[in-house]
Parts: sequence; structure tokens; C-alpha cells
Amino acid sequence: MAIGKKLQDSLTKTRRSFFGRIVGLFQQETITEDTWDELEMLLVQADVGASTTMELVERLRAQAKPGTSPTELRDALKRELVQMLEAVQRPYLAGERMLHVILVVGVNGSGKTTSIAKLARYHQERGDKVLLAAADTFRAAAIDQLAIWAERVGVGIVAPQPGADPGAVVYDAIRACQSRGANVLIVDTAGRLHTKYNLMQELVKVRAVAQKQVHRAPHETLLVLDATTGQNALLQARSFAEKVQVSGIVLAKLDSTAKGGIVFAIAHELGLPVQFAATGESVEDWAPFEPALFVDALFDETA
Repeated sequence: MAIGKKLQDSLTKTRRSFFGRIVGLFQQETITEDTWDELEMLLVQADVGASTTMELVERLRAQAKPGTSPTELRDALKRELVQMLEAVQRPYLAGERMLHVILVVGVNGSGKTTSIAKLARYHQERGDKVLLAAADTFRAAAIDQLAIWAERVGVGIVAPQPGADPGAVVYDAIRACQSRGANVLIVDTAGRLHTKYNLMQELVKVRAVAQKQVHRAPHETLLVLDATTGQNALLQARSFAEKVQVSGIVLAKLDSTAKGGIVFAIAHELGLPVQFAATGESVEDWAPFEPALFVDALFDETA
């Protein structure tokens, strides 16, 4: 299935709820003050966030002139949303290197482990040799779960005993990559609550181990966010970004949410790009994030 179709299908719930009602606003004959009020309300309800919504509406009001049609206003809104996302987008894993180290962080239940499996499959399809590092050593179940996914996808894994030092796991995994000729290392980390200071500090240490062993590693630090958690995802992103220099977002469970606006809040308020979207439950349901496709899918009246 094409990336655009996957993304469109995954946004069915979102499109049929708040963004569907936004599309309906632009099917009116004229723009009234009630149109502006309802647009503002719907954007906030769709998790775009209050401050981001206010700025969007202000920009649109500045562009609206007497005689501006609802269709023209809809197109202007789409342009503004695309520009908001494109302003923070950047290439994923830019540059050539012998070993790419990717740190994956996020809270328990966010979809982190399955996202790692999907990311591993994505790299396989690009011709990479992938190794996983099970650095979530606090829960034996987490190591076992990642090992199951590694077997399903067909990639190697460094899986320690429960309770092992996560930094040592990363060290061993880097050495394993070098000996096995793997060029992509994806590191799973404990599903930390972003409010736990000591656990967040350990993430900082894991990052430091990677940096010491491989030049400028980790080359990506991807934060997995559950799209269904709304504004709480923004709080998580802010906390993680402050501690571990998050470079991009993986939006998990996109197909399960009736809201999709959190993407815009993350881009506008935190300056973080969404790099990938999980578009379903199978390991193939994974798509690089493309702002224009995403916005088009939100406003697609034919789907």
C-alpha cells in the first residue's frame, strides 16, 4: 500500500470527527464571526492547543478580506498547517556513517516496543543490517517482548539478564554491531514516566555511553508518543526534550485517535519534527511523516 494511502486510512477517525467538522465549516456560503469562533473551538478540541490555535486564527484573519470565500479560507488554513510542520522538518539520519545509533525513548504503554519493530523493518527494507539493544532492563517482560519482535522481523538483538546496567548493554551492543557488520543500532530504553527525575537521569547516562563509543551518537533520539493521549503527549515531549535532546517524534496509534491536532502543537510549541507515524497494528503499518500528505489526509472530503 502506498504511503499516502496508509496515512489517509489511519486518519479515518480523525477525519470523521473534529477535522470533518472543520471541513464542514468551509462548506457554508459565507464567513461570519460565528465561523471564526467555531473554527477556534474545533481546533482546540482537536488537540491543536490553545496558543497554536490562537496564532493560526490570527494569521487567517489577517489573510481574509471582504469577499474571501470559505473555500479560499480552507485552502489558506491548509497552507498554514503545512508550513507549520515543514518549518521544523529535517531529514532523518542525514549523513553517511559506518554505524547509525538510534535511541528510542517514551513512557510505558506508548507503543514504543512495537514502534521499534516497525522501525527495524523500515531499515531492513532500505537494505540496512539492523541490531536491537534491549536496554529496558528493569522488566524481564520488556526484554522478552523485544526478543519476540526481533525474531519476527528477523534482526539480531543484544538481550541481557534483567537488572543489567543499561549503559553496559548499549556498550555491548555497539561492540556487537562492529563485529557483525551491522550499520543500524536501535536501542530500546525503559518506559520511564517523564516525571521521574532519577530514571530520566539514567537516560542521560545511556546517551553518554553511546556518545563516547561512536562519534556524535546517538544520531537520532526518537520519542514515541501515543497519539490518543492528546495534550499529555505535549507535556511528555517537553520533559523528554529537556533531558535527552529529542531529535524527532514517532506518533504511535495514529489510527486509534479521533484527534490529530497534537502534531501541530508539538511542531509549533516545541519545534520538534514528527519523523514517523504508526498507521496500524501490523509491522508494515509504518510511514515516514510527510506534512503535505498528512494535512491533505485530514481535509480529504472524498475518503
